[in-house]
Amino acid sequence: MSTRTALHVSARGRPSGSRLGSLASYVLLALGTLVVIFPFLWMIATSFKLPQDLYSLRLIPATATLGNYAEIFRRAPFFSWIGNTVLLALIAAVTVIVFDTMVGYVLAKFSFVGKSVIFLLIISTLMVPTEMLIIPWYLIATELGWSDTYWGVLFPGVMTAFGIFLMRQFMEALPSELLDAARIDGLNEWRIMVRIAVPLVKPAIAALTILTFIGNWNQFTWPLIVLQTEERFTLPVGILYFSSELKDSSSWILIMTGATVSILPLIALFLVFQKQIIRGIALSGMK
Repeated sequence: MSTRTALHVSARGRPSGSRLGSLASYVLLALGTLVVIFPFLWMIATSFKLPQDLYSLRLIPATATLGNYAEIFRRAPFFSWIGNTVLLALIAAVTVIVFDTMVGYVLAKFSFVGKSVIFLLIISTLMVPTEMLIIPWYLIATELGWSDTYWGVLFPGVMTAFGIFLMRQFMEALPSELLDAARIDGLNEWRIMVRIAVPLVKPAIAALTILTFIGNWNQFTWPLIVLQTEERFTLPVGILYFSSELKDSSSWILIMTGATVSILPLIALFLVFQKQIIRGIALSGMK
């Protein structure tokens, strides 16, 4: 009887401990989330403040205003910078998907001499810091007349080693028997890739598209070096230029407003495609 009672108490005690552990986990996650998002909330709140409220510790401004947004668009060509950034990020995403998918398909489903060596060389470029590549990129752009052009910004990222690796891993998981059956039916390799392989790896393509778009949206160092004309700046470079031109007391408020303008499209993108983004990070991590 005592043994049964002890087992019963133990069985009832485990859920209680489990609930306490879950509660502690949720509390820690909530605190961590607050630490992460507080700077963004402060940035957005500051963008609505009046200059005299800049150093106010209130998260919600006493007097909110949209004048700061009108002011930054009046002082600088933010519409052009946003358009440039969207255009370059979209083109980069499209080219990466097209070329990385083709290269990944070839490396996964074709046998030829040196395939492993080529793949190893591609993957090895991931270990090269971007800062070491800037000088060769700049020399190429200058020599070919691509300095201060959109193509000068784009050409280093037309294909990516990460994208090739990701697509190759997913393509390799496709059953070769399915592709052989398509060849027997008379389809050429291009149609096999487009009609059979690509639809089967749509999750990887969606993940790579979103991650490439976000990466190019936030790209700063290379556009800062290769672009000189103000109207051709991307948004991160434009914000740096804009902040360096500010000399009055409202500088920090306008800088926060410009940063909010740059981050809001990415927040909207995450809210719309959050499942694909999370899945893409998980897929790329597993592969």
